[in-house]
Amino acid sequence: MTFDPQAVRAFEHAGWQEAASHYTQTFARATAGFIGALLDAARIGAGMHVLDLACGPGLVAARAAARGAVPLGLDFSSAMTALAHARHPGIRFEEGDAEALPFAEGSFDAVVANFGIHHVPDPVQALCEARRVLRPGGSAAFTSWAAPAENPAWKLLFDAITEHGDMSAAKAPPPGGSLRQPEDLLRVLEAAGFTQTQARRVRREWRLATAGDLLEGFRRGTVRTAALIGAQPQSALPAIAAAIARTAAPYRCGNGFAVPTIAILGSGTRL
Repeated sequence: MTFDPQAVRAFEHAGWQEAASHYTQTFARATAGFIGALLDAARIGAGMHVLDLACGPGLVAARAAARGAVPLGLDFSSAMTALAHARHPGIRFEEGDAEALPFAEGSFDAVVANFGIHHVPDPVQALCEARRVLRPGGSAAFTSWAAPAENPAWKLLFDAITEHGDMSAAKAPPPGGSLRQPEDLLRVLEAAGFTQTQARRVRREWRLATAGDLLEGFRRGTVRTAALIGAQPQSALPAIAAAIARTAAPYRCGNGFAVPTIAILGSGTRL
């Protein structure tokens, strides 16, 4: 399939507009555990002006504010920024494009993005913009999901679909970048002009009340993976759900499940 940046942007935008109302109760339970490491990588502290790219409902911005920083959240989804405004009225949120930031050069001490850069059509362009709006010496940090083969939460879902459904059913446009290994993040950071680049794996757990919550988390709180689930025949969904429940058994923890999730955390500095 030919890569079309506008198709990617339209697909992602429509998906996040739809997922916004469910995100905090579903997939945010998987992403929120990485916020502390993300803020540490960007050295977020009191008094710093921080741009939270692809801010969603404002979870990262709120944690930055709790450290005494002055965050500003930006997202291309009006549904997400509306949620962020409602949940965090003391923080500024704007609707905008990560590839064309509406801020002057050197406006921020740090730029962070929790699982947002891999959703844009051109991750290098987004990082170039992040570098532009950083002051000299400022830091950028972002997270991306590790490859499904080494990410148990995705492997549970994809193995079930492979066995009982069709992994090729979704007709989503190809993503703008495959950022699944540390070297992938280093490549785009360096292409955008960052120095002192670092990238490493970070492991957390997605806490779920039931195994079915994993399927619902992906279905209601994501875009690309939700499109794959939505493209499955209705007749296949019970078998997919049953397979996830069976293979998730090793992750049972108390009254629920603790499914490992692995992210790649990358960072760099603007000289």
